Amino acid sequence: MVAAASVVVAVGTVTGMLTALGDDDGRAADEARPGTTASPRTHSEPGTPSPAAPTTPSHSAPPSPTATATATRKSPGPRPGKTSEPPPESGPPTTAAATRLYRHPDSQVLDWTRTHPDDPRQDVIASRIAGNPAAVWFADHSPATVTARVRAVTSAGAAQSRVPVLVPYAIPDRDCGGHSEGGAPDLDAYDAWIDRFAAGLGSGEVIVVLEPDSVAQSACLSAGERADRFASLARAGRVMKDADPAARVYYDAGHSGWHAPAEQAGLLRQAGAASADSSDGVFSNVSNFHTTADEVAYDRAVLDALGGPENLGAVIDTSRNGNGAPPDGEWCDPAGRRIGRSPTLNTGMGRIDAYLWVKLPGESDGCKGEPGTFTPSYAYDLAR
Repeated sequence: MVAAASVVVAVGTVTGMLTALGDDDGRAADEARPGTTASPRTHSEPGTPSPAAPTTPSHSAPPSPTATATATRKSPGPRPGKTSEPPPESGPPTTAAATRLYRHPDSQVLDWTRTHPDDPRQDVIASRIAGNPAAVWFADHSPATVTARVRAVTSAGAAQSRVPVLVPYAIPDRDCGGHSEGGAPDLDAYDAWIDRFAAGLGSGEVIVVLEPDSVAQSACLSAGERADRFASLARAGRVMKDADPAARVYYDAGHSGWHAPAEQAGLLRQAGAASADSSDGVFSNVSNFHTTADEVAYDRAVLDALGGPENLGAVIDTSRNGNGAPPDGEWCDPAGRRIGRSPTLNTGMGRIDAYLWVKLPGESDGCKGEPGTFTPSYAYDLAR
């Protein structure tokens, strides 16, 4: 991967529960490995998902990206009038701004902080990363268990009056056969999996980040395959919103260093993102580093080009964008990055519904640790 569009490997605990292990396993305290996955690309089924990304890369982009900048539904947060610029990117995140977002009790970072109370990095990692809510990924095709696993998260969120963020990531041919290859065997199987996923949503408020890469990275498909994928994505949104009218479903807008807004909007429109029956808007910057200011401008431009109901909004992954994208286009655990703005449903920005941590900071892209495993040195560099 080159240029401005960053690629990030993100490995998930939903597809194989990942636990941080210390010296008692013969490894240094700075390493972590999968607890139940046979390899970084093997998707097994834990009893309960935890908030991390899948066992394979989450946000690939083409080698030469273009760097550019109806029905009334309940919103997860206010959409105030447009303001000029987002607040500063970085600064100590606080949980106060995220009181309505759900934090899953199981994750690699939480495992590490619990088992390394005397590590000198523990306080910084615990307060600035582990204390913040993050998305829960469902990256394996597991029709027999997905309903129960989704329900476990949504019911726990409802019990706390908090909003879970869920990431279905099982579209066939995901990542165009790259590092994140996998997903359902075909679109019929995927449609059936989505039906079961939706059955676990319940009736409470939930944010769904639907299939990272599925729209922005669809050029590898034939025209017919792309049309079929987009039909399944539009169906997925309808099924989830029919199952839970309080669910908010967001579609893949890539990021500000990839497709031009009008081009991305054209793809999104084909995938159902402009229809209130399927969509509440778009998401961007998943597992990437582009600044919040760039993403706000880009997402607004995409939404303007997309059309559709005026209440369509955007959510932005701010987990690692505190210093923006590296100028050399490095995507694999690039040095000098920082965590970004705290997850919140109150951005103060018009048409920007939430800042989310979709990628959990500290999970390696594969250079500072095994792909997708929690690497304390990387987490500390991001958080300090």
